Amino acid sequence: MASLKLNLSAAALIGSLLMAASPALAEAVLHRGNAGEPQTLDQHHTSINIEAFILKDLYEGLTIYDASAKIVPGVAETWELSDDGTVYTFKLRADAKWSDGSPVTAEDFVFSFRRVEDPKTAAGYANILFPIKNAEKVNKGEVPTDQLGVKAIDEKTVEITLERPTPFFLELLAHQTALPVSKASVEKNGADFVKPGVMVSNGAFTLQAHVPNDSLTVVKNANYWDAANVKLDKVIFYPIDDQAASVRRFEAKEMDLVYNFSADQIDRLRTSYGEQVHVSPSLATYYYAFDTRQEPYSDVRVRQALSMAVDRDFLAKEIYAGSQLPAYSMVPPGIESYGEPSKAEFGTLSQLDREDKAIALMKEAGYGEGGKPLDIELRYNTNPNHERVATAVADMWKNTFGAKVSLVNLDVSSHYAYLQEGGKFNVARAGWQADYADAENFLALSVGSNKTFNYGHFENAEFDGLMKKSYDEQDPAARSKLMHDAEALLMKEQPIAPLLTQADLWLVASRVKGWADNAPNEHLSKFLSIAE
Repeated sequence: MASLKLNLSAAALIGSLLMAASPALAEAVLHRGNAGEPQTLDQHHTSINIEAFILKDLYEGLTIYDASAKIVPGVAETWELSDDGTVYTFKLRADAKWSDGSPVTAEDFVFSFRRVEDPKTAAGYANILFPIKNAEKVNKGEVPTDQLGVKAIDEKTVEITLERPTPFFLELLAHQTALPVSKASVEKNGADFVKPGVMVSNGAFTLQAHVPNDSLTVVKNANYWDAANVKLDKVIFYPIDDQAASVRRFEAKEMDLVYNFSADQIDRLRTSYGEQVHVSPSLATYYYAFDTRQEPYSDVRVRQALSMAVDRDFLAKEIYAGSQLPAYSMVPPGIESYGEPSKAEFGTLSQLDREDKAIALMKEAGYGEGGKPLDIELRYNTNPNHERVATAVADMWKNTFGAKVSLVNLDVSSHYAYLQEGGKFNVARAGWQADYADAENFLALSVGSNKTFNYGHFENAEFDGLMKKSYDEQDPAARSKLMHDAEALLMKEQPIAPLLTQADLWLVASRVKGWADNAPNEHLSKFLSIAE
């Protein structure tokens, strides 16, 4: 009996050691491919989704998107809206803390919103919060920041007053621009507040390390109010814009998520990985912008002709394997409050008829065969799909007009930085994914006063006037009509050529749980877990 007891004790000891080393008790690490290096980790200078994926893991706004992209409470546990729809009162969670253990306060949000709109900050996305009272005036330097319609009623109550009722305001508050900063940290550290070891954040994770162009690591925030329900210990973001390399690392089980893989791989990947391949319809438009500041792109006939000559069906079917749809409107379909978008008139013509009309327009403008030569520089951000699109479009313009097209590509951060800083170009690739499900989000890109995202510097008083009226219109049907009229004008002028309505392409390893495809493309790591 003694011998039996000894053997049982030894077996128990060995079993406990094995359990301690088992995957169930190992560190839960999610490896996320992120399609490019972020330009910034300062939420008030951010502009692209690969930054948002990181920032929304590090910080939490008043509202957030849940796994299915429904707006739910974030730092704000509850809120009330005044009868006239212009005053929101948010109650912050009593246990909401910064990663250094200090409380998240109403004053932090007042400081953050003022910082966004302060012209000294030069926030490229400041306009997204212009529905807040005096935000635009503050941003233009017309009134001081303390006139912004955001105030702290007490330590845990934030009151936000709007210029007018804004049905999608709660969605705006879930945008990365509305993420708070720690007032104490920014005042102490200045621009260095974004660095590992310095950053104080209030989201589910904190910044542990950042090696540019290699990896960015975030770890679970023990002081997060909902830390008990965060199942991941660590998330490592890999800024890989080489799609083939990303897929290889997924196949080698080195990455759990891959964003924006090459569309020509869809069939092969589906054969090998089945339901791990996700093609998710999105409120997003893939388009080319023309620099309207210079000839010949200042001529509407040239813009129309170049747009008409692009065979969108070929791009959708041959390059994107049917995962994208041809687009003839800037606003994508699927926005309930807007209905069917206003499309370019040539969208109803056959491709052959479009090309004939395009040749006539170009000839009338004095360019192309028999006229001035067309030398076009086409810029795009580094990506095999974008390269294939650019190569195909260059061939279309060459075959239709005898144009000589040269291609220029930069990494995603440099490409958008160049466009946002006003760099001159001929034609440039761009894409826009809805920040909120409203047509205004797409149409506002072309308003003359939008210095950040109106890449082609389009100026049209009639278009701007229609958009201004839409902001003041309270009747939903009348507002929609104004925006449809604005989009019809935009599609006639073609300062931008919508090419495709996009879908998001993701590879999601079967060990990742909690993933849900959704049109806004919102995937907070706090809702994900790993099953070994």
